[in-house]
Amino acid sequence: MNSQTLKRKLKALEGQLSETHAIRIHRALSWLKAAEEQDKNQDLRLICLWVSANSLYAMDEASFEALPERERFADFVDRLVQLDESTKLYHLLWNKFSGPVRLLIENKFIYSPFWNYQRGEIRDWEKGFQQSITDASNALAKKNVNYLLRIVLDRLYVLRNQLIHGGATYKSQINRAQVRDGANILISLLPVIIEIMMDNPKSNWGKIYYPPIK
Repeated sequence: MNSQTLKRKLKALEGQLSETHAIRIHRALSWLKAAEEQDKNQDLRLICLWVSANSLYAMDEASFEALPERERFADFVDRLVQLDESTKLYHLLWNKFSGPVRLLIENKFIYSPFWNYQRGEIRDWEKGFQQSITDASNALAKKNVNYLLRIVLDRLYVLRNQLIHGGATYKSQINRAQVRDGANILISLLPVIIEIMMDNPKSNWGKIYYPPIK
């Protein structure tokens, strides 16, 4: 499933989605398409994918703004899992777990406490790191999609910060693995998320940022 397939589905649903919801999906699809066009540039691909994700879950509401970024995305994912009656998210994680998901989880450079340790804020990071790897495997076995996705998203959030906040060099050779694996997960995850949202137009997805002004 790619942006073109989803765009055709969006067009077929014309009139069934609210204007706000249709705009949200349209924006996300435009950035997903941009990511697909950056298959030879992993840095730009990952950035485009994050913009697409932001288009989907960001809400122009005070209660939403009060939450830290990773909590916003985690709460959004919890809603998606509840609406995912066909368990598409679980099957995606199951199929990807032996590849990019596992590699991402086992990469210490996108484990937040690793960097807290480097700054001298904590005494140890390895015990928690190994436990998170075990927890991810157990969550998969027990079909605990929410918990597994939270672990995956926590790693992706650190990776996102490294790029967006200037913590990485463009096309740097020292972070290729996590950028590649992160992009591979997101480009598979986002189409599933978008389809779930299109299939549930009556759910309250909130107000979009910067609505078009005529």
